[in-house]
Amino acid sequence: MGILKPLVIGDLVSNHPIIQGGMGVGISLSSLAGSVAKEGGIGIISTAQIGFREPDFKKNPLEANLRAIGEEMKKARELAPDGIIGFNIMVATKNYASYVKKAVKAGADLIISGAGLPIGLPEYVAEAAEEAGIKLKTKIAPIVSTVKSAMVICKMWDRKYHQAPDLVVIEGPLAGGHLGFSRDHLTQLGADTENVDKTYNQVDYDEEIKGIIRLVKEYGEKYNKVIPVVTAGGIYTHEDVMHQLDLGADGVQVGTRFVTTVECDAPKEFKQAYIQAEKEDVVITKSPVGMPGRAIKNSFLQNVANTPFQLEHCYDCLDKCDKKTIPYCITKALISSAQGKTEEGLVFCGSNAYRAEQMETVADVIKDLVG
Repeated sequence: MGILKPLVIGDLVSNHPIIQGGMGVGISLSSLAGSVAKEGGIGIISTAQIGFREPDFKKNPLEANLRAIGEEMKKARELAPDGIIGFNIMVATKNYASYVKKAVKAGADLIISGAGLPIGLPEYVAEAAEEAGIKLKTKIAPIVSTVKSAMVICKMWDRKYHQAPDLVVIEGPLAGGHLGFSRDHLTQLGADTENVDKTYNQVDYDEEIKGIIRLVKEYGEKYNKVIPVVTAGGIYTHEDVMHQLDLGADGVQVGTRFVTTVECDAPKEFKQAYIQAEKEDVVITKSPVGMPGRAIKNSFLQNVANTPFQLEHCYDCLDKCDKKTIPYCITKALISSAQGKTEEGLVFCGSNAYRAEQMETVADVIKDLVG
């Protein structure tokens, strides 16, 4: 058992070095994020089609999503007035800048951004604070998967904005949802198989993590600040947490473990899909986004390759989406699952989803993770 230190991000101090991963569509909203923040972790709301329950969502998805950002933040704050609450915003989102600015104006403590390199994030955050006439307090964190991607973002922010990240999140190949690796790279690491626990080359990726930590430290020294590094992907137990801290990480980001909590915003059918899943049901699939993604095998995934697809309605959600060639609409697939129709939709998950056996509470999960 190890003693876990608080996670310090500038003037933000989290009692536990645990960030709850942002999961969309509709999986990590105000209930989960607020509950995690209340228990001393950092709660993260996913902005991915966050307004899907709004009555005008189909007609005005952007307006509905931006409105929901404010509403979900308000509800999360009511749950955890003194907690740390932020947003996960995908770079691949169409109108990315608008989402970032709304999150800042809604009072986000932190914005974590991946699914692409968040080159313009510092600019959008600063502009939002200026437009709202508020003091800039929102911390910013890019998600990276390799030393190369960390180098690119740190160099760009250094050259263009004369600043460094406030936090860096390293998302490994065992993470859930869209992955920042090519399928070939996943295969090389042994994370693209049905026996991940036996074939995953953890030693190699541990070295990648150490390399990113060294790089981030250099930029921290340049800007006379401590930049904490948090790791994500495949973290399910206290032992997993301690392994990451032993590598030099300052904390961990956990998604999958929080899905089967009472407080998670997902419907009971979504949670049940995790509990009922066997190891062989966790698979890598190709997403319309163009990236590999990890999900639970179901009727939807088994049939999608053999079912002719014609787009009936475009939600205008992603910058890079070829409407003529996509095998399915990812918004529709994710919303179906978020509405409880899991056999008709995409059930994203992490590599350890099959380990879920029962419902827990957020307090129980955090207690187990910190030991």
